[in-house]
Amino acid sequence: MSKLDPENEQVVYDGPRFKIRRAEFRGGERTREWVDTPDAVAIVAYDDENLYLIRQAREAIGRDDTLEVPAGLMDVEGESPVETAKRELREEIGMEAADWLHATTYFSSSGYTNEQVHVFLATGLTKVAEPDADAEEGLDLVTWPLADLDGLIDGNVDAKSLVGLLWLQRARELGGAAGQGA
Repeated sequence: MSKLDPENEQVVYDGPRFKIRRAEFRGGERTREWVDTPDAVAIVAYDDENLYLIRQAREAIGRDDTLEVPAGLMDVEGESPVETAKRELREEIGMEAADWLHATTYFSSSGYTNEQVHVFLATGLTKVAEPDADAEEGLDLVTWPLADLDGLIDGNVDAKSLVGLLWLQRARELGGAAGQGA
């Protein structure tokens, strides 16, 4: 048995979006709690001139002014990360992308949750629907000039967006070569 294998694991909270688990580790030396949640995707959608972002109220931090890349939970059984990304891009900003590049996958907060975020760069955009057509999420579509990518990075407070935007910046510096085809 590894030091990282949980013992006496229990679900402390079981809600609609996540669970909170508690377990002992290292032969009972340590007790830890963590948020068990589905993985997520984040999509940096852009063309030659603009980045396509969303503004959405985030009650957990008391803000309604954060700019974020389109994103969502992998909450459809059997859906791959890129399939989820395609669905979320269409739902949130009403677009489809011809070209997908998997930039990276990272843990959103490794001491707090097991959530992984799969980040994609999406280009070759085509409008296919209205953004947030069912108004389910209360999103505003915001276009940002690609020429001011540094300004967006400097003023951004959302982790998934920063990771994605920094990968885009790296890809542009490397001539589009950062990441793997999706």
